This record gives sequence, C-alpha cells and structure tokens, in this order.
Amino acid sequence: MSNESPAIERKVLAILKILASSQQAQGARVIARYLKDVGIELTERAVRYHLKLTDEKGLTELVGRRDGRIITELGQTELKKALVSDKVGFAFARIEDLAFRMNFDFKTHTGLVPVNVSVFTEKSFPAALKIMKGIFQAGLCVSSLVSIAHQGETVGDIIVPEGKVALATVCSIVVNGALLKAGVPVDSRFGGILQMRNRQPLRFTELINYAGSSLDPSEIFIRANMTSVTQAAKSGNGDILANFREIPAVCRSTAQDVVARLKEAGINGLLLLGTISEPVGEVAIEVNRVGAILIGGLNPVAAAYEAGIESENYAMSTLMAYEKLTAIDDIS
Repeated sequence: MSNESPAIERKVLAILKILASSQQAQGARVIARYLKDVGIELTERAVRYHLKLTDEKGLTELVGRRDGRIITELGQTELKKALVSDKVGFAFARIEDLAFRMNFDFKTHTGLVPVNVSVFTEKSFPAALKIMKGIFQAGLCVSSLVSIAHQGETVGDIIVPEGKVALATVCSIVVNGALLKAGVPVDSRFGGILQMRNRQPLRFTELINYAGSSLDPSEIFIRANMTSVTQAAKSGNGDILANFREIPAVCRSTAQDVVARLKEAGINGLLLLGTISEPVGEVAIEVNRVGAILIGGLNPVAAAYEAGIESENYAMSTLMAYEKLTAIDDIS
C-alpha cells in the first residue's frame, strides 16, 4: 500500500482492522457503520470500492454470494506492518470509545458495560474455570459477573470459533464510563503490575502508558509471565494487573458516590482512591488531582495463564448487556 496516499492508506488499514477483529465475513454496510464509529465517513459504495482494491492486492477475500469479506493472511501481515502513528495510542482511544458508549443505568441495573473476552479451547476451559473461580472469590476482579459462550455463539460482537469457549469479564473501563456519565473527567494514564502486600496495594512495579501503546498493557504483562495472581489470591502477597487513573480533586466525593452505586450492582473495580495531590502506588500525582487504582479485569485469566493454560485475549473488547451477565459461581 506504499504507493497510496496517506488518507487512502488509513482508510484501508481501518477496514483491515475491522475485518481482523471479526470472527465472520463482513459486508460493506456493516464496515461502513464501524468506520463511522471511529470517525471515518465512507458510504457503502466507497467501502465496496476500497474492498475491490484490497481483493486485487490479496489483502481480503470475497466469500459467499454477497459482498462479505474476510481478511487474508497477507492482509494480517500488512496490518501488523501498519503505520506506527496509527498504532500508537490505540489503547487510549479504545478506553475513551468504550467509556463514552457505555450506558449502564444505576437505577435499573440495565444497559451496556465494557467487557474483555478470552477464548479458551473446550478441552482446557474446565481446568481454567476452576483456577479462575478462586481469583473471583478472592475479589481480584472487577466483577464476579461473567458471560460464557460456546462455538457459534456470540459474546458482544465476537463469534466463538469451532472448538472454543469464550469468557467475558467486566473491564475496568466500566468505572471510567460511570464517572463520565456523572460528569467526572477521567485521565486514563497507565496499565501496570501492582504489588500486593497483606491484601493491600503497595506499589506499581511496572507501568505502560496507554497513550504510547497499541495493545492493552494487561495483554503484554500476561504474555510476559509478569503476574503472580494466584499467589496474591492465596496469601495476599503477589503481583496483579491494575490500572492507574486520575481525576480532579473537586470530583472526589462524586467519584465515591459513583463507586458505591457500582458496588450495589456487583461491580467493584476501584481498589484505592487517593487523597488530594498525594502519590498513589508510588506514582506521583499532579496538584489538585486525585489518583485511583483500578483492578485489572483480566486477573482471573492471568492466573490461568500462570498455570500453563493459554487463551486468546481481547482486552477492552466490546460492550454487552449487563442483564446477560451471570455470577461466576453459577457457571459449571
């Protein structure tokens, strides 16, 4: 795509990203809708034009009688070599997008909440579930409400592949969204590894700035075997996934009210809310700001990975209806 103008190249890359994140073929109409969500206005006709070009380059492939496309292996490779400027900050943009589109209602306990999706093999899932239940019970999660889907079923907008089982866990972005709806601006700064001591947060030992990352930091830390979530759940001492946020000091009491309302709905994403201008987890805070530590939603999955059970993780993946979530203890 090097001969194309930057504007066209970004549109093509955006289309490839949409196809890469989908488990099924997508047509021009659906792609145009997704493009609009990320600020790219293209008509169905224009999308079809770009898809014809990507077909000719071998980046996409037409399947079925309609205009549904899938991304090819060559397309996946091209996407991985995409413009660095397009990749950097993607995690931060994803947080902002999901927080804005979340519409969970405190009063009715209905609406959409952001979730992570982890896909396991059917064979490994029972063992993974046994390990993860211990982490949920220890409270090292955003919520003990989850959703399970088997092959052919959907979790949010992800279709579960053959021979797989998907687990949706509530993402810490739910706190961002709830605060945003209450008029509290949130600065999402870092994802990190948080050292726990006697079941209390001690300090961050690793941090990745969202604004400079193309992936959710949790995915990076899990793959790098940098957690000891199971140990933290059993003994109270260990390294877990956590996220760092900042809010204006004047909004602290409002934030406390919001967190209390979330807790009534079984969502306990906040681990620690600091005081004005005081460091939190050994991270310095700006003047007249308050730091907050949120529990990482993928901690249960990290514990399974520590035991050698791999999964394909889609952190900050999608939105799904709160009403479709089930208590983890009810899953067998």
